[in-house]
Order: sequence, then C-alpha cells, then structure tokens
Amino acid sequence: MASTQAWERAAQPMRGTKKKPPGATQRSSNGRQGMFIRLSPDYKQRAEYWADKRAFSSVNEYVAEAVIEKIRRENLDYDLPTLEIARLNELVDQVAALATNSANLERVVTTGFDSLIGLTRGDNYLLDEEDGELT
Repeated sequence: MASTQAWERAAQPMRGTKKKPPGATQRSSNGRQGMFIRLSPDYKQRAEYWADKRAFSSVNEYVAEAVIEKIRRENLDYDLPTLEIARLNELVDQVAALATNSANLERVVTTGFDSLIGLTRGDNYLLDEEDGELT
C-alpha cells in the first residue's frame, strides 16, 4: 500500500514544476480564470489611477471589468440611449454656441460697417457740434 502511494506521487508532477502551455489560464476558487496581459507603462499607470479612483480592490479587478465592458460594447449590449443622448447633447450645445458666436460676429461686422459708412457720409454723431450741454 505504501508503495502504491509512493508510485502515485511519483507519477504526478511536483507542484510548480509543470510548465503551462502558452496562453494557458489559471482557475481561481470562485470559478474565474486568470490571464496575463502586457501594458505599456503609460497605460499601466492610467489603469492604476482609474482603479484607485473607482475604488476597485486591485488593478486586475479594474482590467477584468474593462474587458467585460469592451466585450459588451462589441456585442452591442450597452446602454445605447445614454451614450447617444450624451453625445447628442454635447453636439447640440456646440451648435448653440456656434450660432451665438456667429450672431455676435454678424452684429459686430454690421455695426462696424454702419459706422464706417456714417463717417464717410459725414452724418455721424461724433461729428456734431457741441453746445456745451450734457444730455
């Protein structure tokens, strides 16, 4: 019996000595699988910043959530009205600001040309004689 147990232990690789094939994943106790990713130092720093700002327990949790969100967007399974309405509201605000700027520019140009035409005709209020009275 002791020899059978020894033979079974010898047949199984020692923990940590078996190499995983490339792309292999690890399973955790909650059924999730682990994976290895590489990020540039800039993106890693940004991921750490946002993970901390959003109060994730780790950067890995943040990256897992980001992957899930990206997959949902690829599958067109996201809150469409919220994203479109936000973008549409932004565009409406920009168009309203552009219209206001255009109206202001039109008013300034019109007033400027009216002043120049008035000066050339000589009927500008600045050319009137003063009578010493303040009105």
